[in-house]
Amino acid sequence: MLSIDEILNYIDYQFVEGDKGRLISEVLPLQALEHSTQSITWVSEKNLQQLDGVRNGAVVCPVSTPALYDTVTYIKVQNPRLVFSKIHKLLFPVEQRQMIASSAVLAKHVTIGKDVCIEHHVVIEEGCEIGEHTVIGANTVIRAGTKIGNHAMIGCNCSIGGLGFGYELNEQGVYERIKHTGNVVIGDYVEIGSNTCIDRAVLGSTHISDHCKIDNLVHIAHGVRIGRNSVIIANSMIAGSTVIGANVWVAPSASVLNKLTIADDAILGMGAVIIRNVEEGDVVAGNPGKVLKKTKPGKE
Repeated sequence: MLSIDEILNYIDYQFVEGDKGRLISEVLPLQALEHSTQSITWVSEKNLQQLDGVRNGAVVCPVSTPALYDTVTYIKVQNPRLVFSKIHKLLFPVEQRQMIASSAVLAKHVTIGKDVCIEHHVVIEEGCEIGEHTVIGANTVIRAGTKIGNHAMIGCNCSIGGLGFGYELNEQGVYERIKHTGNVVIGDYVEIGSNTCIDRAVLGSTHISDHCKIDNLVHIAHGVRIGRNSVIIANSMIAGSTVIGANVWVAPSASVLNKLTIADDAILGMGAVIIRNVEEGDVVAGNPGKVLKKTKPGKE
C-alpha cells in the first residue's frame, strides 16, 4: 500500500487534483465502475467518456481531463498507460524467482548466470549460455549453442535453436535437408512469449537484438536478424534470412517473405503479406503488402 504522495516520487506527472494523502492498495480496470477509495485506474483520451463512472479512488488521466468529483484524485500525465503501468509495478513488484527446477534437464557444458529461473521440464542442450536474471518458462527447449542475454524472459513451450526448414532437391528429385550449423543469439531484456519457435541459422546466427518483444505463437526462421527494440506480435511469421531493423512493429498474423529487408521504424499491418523490401518508416498493409504511408521526408 502506498500513498499518492509516495507514488508521485516515482512517476512523471503534470498536475494532481484531489487528495494526495490517499492510500492506494489495488488496481482496477476503468470498466469496474464501483471503484473503492483505495483503488487506482487509468483512462486514455479516447475513453474519457467512461470517466464519469469513476467516483472513488484515483485515476491516471490525460492532462486535459476535467476533475469531475472531489472524491477522486486525478493524476494528470502525458502518457496515462505508461504511468499507470509504472504505478502497477510499484504496488505489486515481481519477485525474481531464483531456481532450477528438479525436472529441468541441463547438459554438462552449459553456462548459467546468477539469479536465473529455469522452470519445470526445461531442456538446455550442450554449449548454451544463459545470462543473469533470465527466466525460462516450463517445457521450453533450448537447443545446442544458443546464447541468451541478461534479464531475458522466455515463455513456456518454446523451441529456441531448432533446425530451420531448409531443403534442396537432389539428383533424384527428393528433398534433402540442409545442415544447420549456426545458432541463435538473443540479447538483453528480450521477452519471448509462449509457444514461439526461433530456428538456428544454417551458417552464422539467427539474432534477436536487445529489448525486442516477441509475442506468443510467432515463428522466426533460420538466419533472421531483428534489430533493437522491435516488436513481433502473435501469429507472425518471419521467413529465413530476413533482416528487420530497429523499432519495427510487426502486427498480428503478418508474414514476411524470406531474404527481405524491413528498415528501421517500419510498421507492418495486421495480416500483411510482405513480398518486397520495406523502407525506413513506411507503413505497409494488405495482401500483397502495399505502402499506406511514408513517414520519412524526401521519399517518393
